[in-house]
Amino acid sequence: MAVKAGEIGIRAASALVLAPAAVLGIWAGGVWFLGLMMAACALLAVEWAMMSAQKAWRVMAGAVAFGLFAAMIAAHIEQLSLSLVMLVFCAVAAGLFARSRGQEALDASYGVLYLGWPAVLLIWLRDGSSDVGLYWTVFAFVIAWSSDIMAYLVGSTVGGPKLWPRFSPNKTWSGFIGGLTAGMVAGALMATLFDMGLGIVWGAVLGLATAIATMAGDLWESALKRRYGVKDAGNLIPGHGGLLDRVDGLMFAAVVVACGRLIMLMAERAG
Repeated sequence: MAVKAGEIGIRAASALVLAPAAVLGIWAGGVWFLGLMMAACALLAVEWAMMSAQKAWRVMAGAVAFGLFAAMIAAHIEQLSLSLVMLVFCAVAAGLFARSRGQEALDASYGVLYLGWPAVLLIWLRDGSSDVGLYWTVFAFVIAWSSDIMAYLVGSTVGGPKLWPRFSPNKTWSGFIGGLTAGMVAGALMATLFDMGLGIVWGAVLGLATAIATMAGDLWESALKRRYGVKDAGNLIPGHGGLLDRVDGLMFAAVVVACGRLIMLMAERAG
C-alpha cells in the first residue's frame, strides 16, 4: 500500500497551521498553556458529545466541558490532588446531569475522565513556566508525534498483516513497529539534548513506553468510534478528522510521561 502524496500534503498543511499555536502555548507556559488546553478541551468536549450523543450534543458538551475546566484550573494553581479529586466528582456530576436530560450518564462521566486525566497531567507536566516542565512537556509531544507519523509512513509504505482489523482495519504490524522504533530513538535524543535527569538508556526506555501508549491511545479511540458508529470524531482538521483523532495517542502518552516524571521526582527525594 503506497503512501498517497495528496493525503500526505493535506496532513502536512494541517500540521503547519495548528503546530505554531501548540508550540507557542507550550513554550510560554503558565496561563498561556492553560488557555491552550482549555480551548483544546472545549473542542474535544464538543467532539465527544457529537460522537456519543448526537441528538443532544449541546447538553453533553456542556456537562463534559464544565468538569474539564474545573479540574484544569485546579491543576494550574498547583493543586494536583484537588484536581484529580475534582475530576472524579465532576465526572459523577456530569453523568447525573446528562441522565436528568435523558442522555446516557456513563457517556458523560467517561468523557470527563477520558479527556480530563491527560489534560490535568499535561498542565502538571508543564509546571508553570519552568524549563524542566517545558522539557517534559515537549518530550510527551515529540514522542507522540514522531511515533504517530512514523507508524503512518511505515504502515502505508510497507503494509503487511493488520494490527487489529476488527476496530482499525488500516493499521499494520509494520507501522506499529515503526512507531515504537521512532519513539525509542526520539526518547534517547530528547534525553541527550535536554537536562531532564534521564540518561540516554532511560530516555529510550521511556520513549518506548510512551510510544506504546501512543499506539494504544490510537487503537482505543478507533474502538470508541466503532462503538458509536462514526468514521471520525469530527471534521475540524483536514486529513485528520477531528481534534480527538489528532491527539488520541498524545492523551495516553501524557499519562505515561507523567508517571515517568513522578518516578524521577520520587527517586530524587529518596536520594
